[in-house]
Amino acid sequence: MKRKIEVGVGGLGEALDRFERVWARAGKGTARRAEVRLTFESLPLLLANLTPARWTLLERLRAAGPLSINELARRLGRHYKNVHTDVTRLIELGLVERRTDRRVAVVWDIVAAEMRLAA
Repeated sequence: MKRKIEVGVGGLGEALDRFERVWARAGKGTARRAEVRLTFESLPLLLANLTPARWTLLERLRAAGPLSINELARRLGRHYKNVHTDVTRLIELGLVERRTDRRVAVVWDIVAAEMRLAA
């Protein structure tokens, strides 16, 4: 089964609404596949965290499989320090994981992003 994370913009109220819906379904015994979400408070915050360079890093790392940060920097043609900073942030966000052998890997098969215009 493919691992999927949904990335988007939303507030605390929306997260609480989703929680209440899931809680109600669980109370009724209605089974549903777990959803994993990464939600940012605003579009500027999302874009500050998922920059084009970080997105390229995710794509390359996903395609290559687990790599050391040094090897990833070499393949991206970027400085080690900048790649290390980006990987550290992506680990904090849960999009990349550090393996026991110190290599890093993308943990998701699908990163689905949704951005809605405010009504």
